[in-house]
Amino acid sequence: MKYDLSDRLVVGIASSALFDLTDSDAVFRERGEDAYRSHQETHVDDVLGKGVAFPFVRRLLSLNDLSDPSDPLVEVIILSRNDPDTGMRVMRSIKAHDLPISRAVFRQGRPSHRFMPALNMSLFLSANGPDVRDAVAEGLPAGHVLQTARIDDETDRELRIAFDFDGVVAGDAAERIYQSGGVDAFRAHEVRNATTPHDPGPLRDFLAGINRLQRREEEQRRNDPAYRPRVRVSLVTARDAPAHERAVASLKGWGLRVNDAFFLGGIDKAAVMKALDPHIFFDDQVSHLNATAPGTPSVHIPFGVVNTTPRTAEG
Repeated sequence: MKYDLSDRLVVGIASSALFDLTDSDAVFRERGEDAYRSHQETHVDDVLGKGVAFPFVRRLLSLNDLSDPSDPLVEVIILSRNDPDTGMRVMRSIKAHDLPISRAVFRQGRPSHRFMPALNMSLFLSANGPDVRDAVAEGLPAGHVLQTARIDDETDRELRIAFDFDGVVAGDAAERIYQSGGVDAFRAHEVRNATTPHDPGPLRDFLAGINRLQRREEEQRRNDPAYRPRVRVSLVTARDAPAHERAVASLKGWGLRVNDAFFLGGIDKAAVMKALDPHIFFDDQVSHLNATAPGTPSVHIPFGVVNTTPRTAEG
């Protein structure tokens, strides 16, 4: 029977984002592909440790308990540069960690992001920066998972997701005005267009998928007053008044929502992230992420004008 992905939230993830591949990557870089293949075959039953995106993925998949097991709300699919043989360790580690992931695409030495539309994916996560940049350049919603010193997979069931606005949920038209005309021109433009929604950004559809899960949780709570919703979404942006109004109007115009909004006006996002403690944070500016990544699972969305100038190149 055909398995239809059209009504599900589908996320693609590289093994480099889901697991800690530090040792395997070192073998590949230092000794080459043949040694890497031998290493993976020798260690095929050695379970890979949790990677930066593991807590996010585990919690996202746990929301499938809101639906019939035969008709899950969320699908996570592996998109890998491994070949099927070396990918065996990844699949066995998935089973050992009890993650309900059964589908995978293995492309020996080649990127897999071109299959995202065919698989109805609204997000692809990878620790391979060039792969992510290529995907975004092709108009696909992808994020580069940055290394962090903290992978906290605590036992609580809540899933906290934080988004920047411009260049992530929305397009970068306003950011272009800021870059060319400065903050005064930016604010004046946003006030003039306060009721006009922005063009959507690369993760607008992913947020829409998260909102569908939240509506399903609301249905569950109506049927079971004891149910406590698990998904919480925050907007964390450098915008402040009066430019905040257009961001709110855009979300409303798209039929989307967030639970929390932080209009920081240049305040350091890292301090807010420490208090908010999201399981994943999406931003388009490396300067912000360099500060958040040490303590917060952070994802760079290499989209728009801030990622086309030398000063914003990944470091």
